[in-house]
Amino acid sequence: MHPFLRLTPLLLALIVGGASANMGRDADTTATTDADFAAGKKAIDAEDWPAAVAAMQKAVAANPSSPDAHNWLGFAHRKLGQFDASFAAYAEALRLDPKHRGAHEYIGEAYLMTRQLAKAEAHLAELEKICTPIPCEEQKQLARAIAAYKKRNP
Repeated sequence: MHPFLRLTPLLLALIVGGASANMGRDADTTATTDADFAAGKKAIDAEDWPAAVAAMQKAVAANPSSPDAHNWLGFAHRKLGQFDASFAAYAEALRLDPKHRGAHEYIGEAYLMTRQLAKAEAHLAELEKICTPIPCEEQKQLARAIAAYKKRNP
């Protein structure tokens, strides 16, 4: 048997396994049957930040191991200008899933809003590691936000 043919099943397993391992990441893996999580996402889509915080707090209480729920809770707090609560929620999302692309992007944006450029750049560097070799949307978004911040704050 040709050596390549022996490697093909292994390579296929690695490719498929790697793809399936990344397919759910940051795709809101919290069960869609979680009514509080769904209500929180609906409130976020409607930009109803107080309702989003209330619903995501319930979602986090019901499923404290969900990095997605913590991430969206942080997002809603950030939109209300509640940065301490926002940073705490993002930190928990990243503790639960250190490669959570959404949490890295959003905490980076929160750091820019609180004039902490170096910390935002550190999260961009993490996204560059996570999203290699092809840049992900979260990396592109945070890079654009940092570039805009630098333009406004030379």
